[in-house]
Amino acid sequence: MSGAALGLEIVFVFFLALFLLHRYGDFKKQHRLVIVGTLLAWYLCFLIVFILPLDVSTTIYNRCKHAAANSSPPENSNITGLYATAAPVPSQHPCFKPWSYIPDGIMPIFWRVVYWTSQFLTWILLPFMQSYARSGGFSITGKIKTALIENAIYYGTYLLIFGAFLIYVAVNPHLHLEWNQLQTIGIAAANTWGLFLLVLLLGYGLVEIPRSYWNGAKRGYLLMKTYFKAAKLMTEKADAEETLEDVMEEVRKVNDSIKYNHPLRKCVDTILKKCPTEYQEKMGRNMDDYEDFDEKHNTYPSEKSLVKLHKQVIYSVQRHRRTQVQWQILLEQAFYLEDVAKNETSATRQFVHTFQSPEPENKFIQYFYNPTVEWYWECLLRPWFYRILAVVLSIFSVIVVWSECTFFSTTPVLSLFAVFIQLAEKTYNYIYIEIACFLSIFFLSICVYSTVFRIRVFNYYYLASHHQTDAYSLLFSGMLFCRLTPPLCLNFLGLTHMDSSISHQNTQPTAYTSIMGSMKVLSFIADGFYIYYPMLVVILCIATYFSLGTRCLNLLGFQQFMGDNDMTSDLVDEGKELIRREKRKRQRQEEGENRRREWKERYGHSREDSTRNRNVHVDPKESNLSDLSTNRSSKYTRASNRTERDRIELLQDVEPLDFNAETFTDDPLESESGRSFLYPPFRYQPGGRYLSMSQSRIFDDV
Repeated sequence: MSGAALGLEIVFVFFLALFLLHRYGDFKKQHRLVIVGTLLAWYLCFLIVFILPLDVSTTIYNRCKHAAANSSPPENSNITGLYATAAPVPSQHPCFKPWSYIPDGIMPIFWRVVYWTSQFLTWILLPFMQSYARSGGFSITGKIKTALIENAIYYGTYLLIFGAFLIYVAVNPHLHLEWNQLQTIGIAAANTWGLFLLVLLLGYGLVEIPRSYWNGAKRGYLLMKTYFKAAKLMTEKADAEETLEDVMEEVRKVNDSIKYNHPLRKCVDTILKKCPTEYQEKMGRNMDDYEDFDEKHNTYPSEKSLVKLHKQVIYSVQRHRRTQVQWQILLEQAFYLEDVAKNETSATRQFVHTFQSPEPENKFIQYFYNPTVEWYWECLLRPWFYRILAVVLSIFSVIVVWSECTFFSTTPVLSLFAVFIQLAEKTYNYIYIEIACFLSIFFLSICVYSTVFRIRVFNYYYLASHHQTDAYSLLFSGMLFCRLTPPLCLNFLGLTHMDSSISHQNTQPTAYTSIMGSMKVLSFIADGFYIYYPMLVVILCIATYFSLGTRCLNLLGFQQFMGDNDMTSDLVDEGKELIRREKRKRQRQEEGENRRREWKERYGHSREDSTRNRNVHVDPKESNLSDLSTNRSSKYTRASNRTERDRIELLQDVEPLDFNAETFTDDPLESESGRSFLYPPFRYQPGGRYLSMSQSRIFDDV
């Protein structure tokens, strides 16, 4: 079992990262290099979080071995060695290997490979891939050139920061510049940037995650917030459609001006391939390829303008597709929450859905999660479960905030994480140590990573589920994860006093801290910034609790969901009306489908029988005449077959309208001219039903 735990976690974390990436990314449409780069970044970051508890338990066991080895000689002998000052191990708790023990020499190599690979991804490769994926170039060389130009300032900033640290070390007379010290300076610079962002995200997540579950247990809160989201999403959806129309108009002009034998025609064809299918068909029908590009002295766009247009097409199509999918998902959520609100007062205690799911559910799920179980869970159990979960998460948040403010105190030990680990270390309960470490770092990771998934920087960075995240946002999330995970792990080791630079004890460090080097090279960072800056999490938690950031954004014109705001109430009412309109539309569609199904079941068999009998008893002379007429008109009707099929499909998909006697006689002009033109084979019968003039011929054209 020495390496089995490590191998199992490596495999499990890989599939976890693959599952999350499949939820947000699109494996079919996005470039393979984007998928591989993002998957590798997420995988390495998740791997660090899951493997670090094993490193802690292995380090505690190694400390026990060294303490037992140093306490074995007689009392009058001189004990020498690196860990001679460690406390002797109690005799009633002998050292034994944990089930997840990792042999010596494996963890340092493992951490070194994982850490430096993640740093290479976040500082060099992923920024370059971002610019490459967002570029509108038509060739690999053009995209690489654009990416290098865009990242010149980016890389220059890194060199400036690293040069400042290098000058500080060179000027200091007490320090000698060596390779290990240069490595430590680079690690310190990266961790300083990551810790600065880590505290901001952590302060938001520690308050917002428990509050979201507590608010989710309130009746009507999620429904009101969904109405608010619907109003905002409709505005964004309309803006995306308008932007797409404008861009497609520009593409149409370019497509009309650049003909088939123009040197830039290949670039135009590449742009057309990125356009939606309906626009491609419209532009394809309007092409006059018989005209040469030099017959008319027109002004043609340059290749640079086509690159810009290509970039706009990629962005507008992606945004339009994302808003369409999000709108459908939001409608399903709103309909379901409305069903929950209606079923709360149900006397039968069975959950009734307004609309059935279009996808067939699994029989196993239908058997166990029947309407009765669904009613008890949605209407009774889930609110209480959310409240209990919110209380538990709030307790964890208080523990984290207290430990962040007191982890530098070693005598007495005030950090609760350090107290828990030291109590388990005295009894060498490795299972408890690993569970406590995993729960602690997992909660910290959830608070930080969930904020990364929630934040949105206008339309440049936005992680949208259901395969709607663009390549730029995926790569940017991988960069953030790689920059946040190392300082997050160092912060956790400091909270548990497993970092010797925090505990100030001459004990064996963990393998993870050993590859970071000694921070004594930069004492003002090790003894100042790393200790006192995390205390700012208290101020950020207070600001998040009172929603100061939300109120500031609302004042700047970015509408946020706030219960005590008139703008929020207006948007909620607007979203409620939009959901009601979409609900009526879907109900009419379902009623129309049910009517068509009933008509088909009622008259379909009789029509087939009458048609079959008519074909059997047909006169031979009539059959000969019909054959001649068929052969004569075949060449004239073949060209119109597609138009006829399109008309028939259009008639099949038309939505039936509900009429009664009152509404039918309101507008005689509409009833006599309009409807007689649209539905010539029908006549109206009292009672709101339509009868055919010739029932045997009603479905002949369908």
